[in-house]
Amino acid sequence: MEATHETMASGASGVSGISGQFRLGGGDGMLLQLVTFTLGEEEFGVDILRVQEIIRMMPVTRVPAAPLFVEGIINLRGKVIPVIDMRARFGLRAGAADEKTRIMVVEMEGRVAGFIVDSVSQVLRLPASTVEAPPAVIEGGGSDFIRGVGKLEGRLLLLLDLDLLLGESEKAVLDGIR
Repeated sequence: MEATHETMASGASGVSGISGQFRLGGGDGMLLQLVTFTLGEEEFGVDILRVQEIIRMMPVTRVPAAPLFVEGIINLRGKVIPVIDMRARFGLRAGAADEKTRIMVVEMEGRVAGFIVDSVSQVLRLPASTVEAPPAVIEGGGSDFIRGVGKLEGRLLLLLDLDLLLGESEKAVLDGIR
């Protein structure tokens, strides 16, 4: 599905560094190619080039003393991958897994991790001109990983910077789990 709703002046995304992580095309007509997912009623987007695969929910082995947002680990074709519960990471109420629940396997600064999400919505091409910087209420409040807010067809899409999703100490924990 392709978003074609453009409301801002072409080429002026207003998002510092957005083109560094989300790439497709170039110049004034730059498009961001995203994989979108939901957590509750909210919709998020990540750069498609960072998503290695999307798998159905599978049994997760818990790891003692792991941070609350680390659900555990999975064995994916012989490779042990830490799994992050995105609801817990964002401080949302826990939800029961169902037939739509997925694990998105992503790359973050050379680390591979799985994200448990409520559902994966679609692959989307979003004009960079429809993306705005996050509101000031979000900036500096521990949500530095939100790179922008995409506007499309009456809904908002929070764009995530996977490299900023975890703090240095949290990344070290993931490194120790692998």
